[in-house]
Amino acid sequence: MALALVLLLALLGGGWLYTPDKPRAELEALYAGPGSEFTEVMGLRLHLRDSAPGDTSGRPVVLMLHGFGGSLHSFEPWADGLAATHRVIRIDLPGAGLTGADPSGDYSDERGIELLAALLTQRGVARATVLGHSMGGRLAWRFAEAQPARVHKLVLVAPDGFASPGFEYGKAPNVGLLARAMTFALPRAVLRMSLAPAYAQPDVVMTDALVQRYHDLMRAPGVRPAILARLAQLNLLPPEPLLRRIAAPTLLVWGDQDQMIPIANAQDYLKSLPNARLVVLPGVGHVPHEEAPAAALAALQAFLAE
Repeated sequence: MALALVLLLALLGGGWLYTPDKPRAELEALYAGPGSEFTEVMGLRLHLRDSAPGDTSGRPVVLMLHGFGGSLHSFEPWADGLAATHRVIRIDLPGAGLTGADPSGDYSDERGIELLAALLTQRGVARATVLGHSMGGRLAWRFAEAQPARVHKLVLVAPDGFASPGFEYGKAPNVGLLARAMTFALPRAVLRMSLAPAYAQPDVVMTDALVQRYHDLMRAPGVRPAILARLAQLNLLPPEPLLRRIAAPTLLVWGDQDQMIPIANAQDYLKSLPNARLVVLPGVGHVPHEEAPAAALAALQAFLAE
C-alpha cells in the first residue's frame, strides 16, 4: 500500500495522471438533455427530469434514486418504459452528476430525507412510489420509514444498508489516502476497471459511451470531494428496527451475479420488511437497469399496477 501511494504521488508530481474537473457548462451541454431541469431545493441546485411536470391528472408518481457514483441517466430505459402510465421523476442526488456538491456540506441520510420531502412538496406530489438503487435504495427505505405518508410503494434494487466488510454500524468508514487521491487523478482506464465488477457481462454492457458518461460526470466540479465527504459522513444504523416499521408494499430486485451487494443480502430484507417480495434476475450483476433493463421491467410494471 505504501509503495502504491509513493508511485501514485510520483506520477501525480509528473502530471501523468492528473485529471482536472470539466467545466460545468461543457457537461451541461452534453448531459442536461431534453427534459432536464435545475431547481433549488433547500439551498441546493438540483438536476432532475420530470416526465410530466405540473401534472395534476392524478397519475401515479415514481421517484427514482440512483446509486453511488451514478446519475439519473442510468434509469433511462425504465423511465421510458413507465412514462406511458406514470409520472417519473429522476434526480441527480446531492454530490453526484449535474447536481454537484451540496453547499451545506451535509451528505447524511437525514439531510437526504429532508431534501426528498421538500422536492415532492415543491413538485406538488403528495405520495410517490420511491425506487432506489444501492445507496439510493438505502435512502429510499430510510425515507419510507421516516415519511410513511409520502410513500405509496417501495422498489429496492440491490439496496445498501446492512453492515459489510469496511462498513460498521455507528462508525464512519475509513477513507484512505488512495481514495483521496481520486480528487486529483482519475484516469478513464482506472474508472473503467472500477466499474467492471458491477456487471456480470462488463464487456457487453460497458460501451465507450457509458464509461465516458461516468467519467465525465465524476469530473463535474465538486463531485469527487463530495463523494469522499459522503463516505466520511456515512453512519449506518442497524436496519431491522427501521425496516419493520415500513408498511408500504415493497419489491426487491436483485441480480444473482451481484458482486457488490450479494443476493444473499435479500434474505435480510425479506426477514425484516413486513410486505416484501423478491424478483431475481439470472445472469445479472449489481446494476440491472443498465445491464438488463427489460428483464425486470415487466415485473416492475405489474407491481406498480397492483
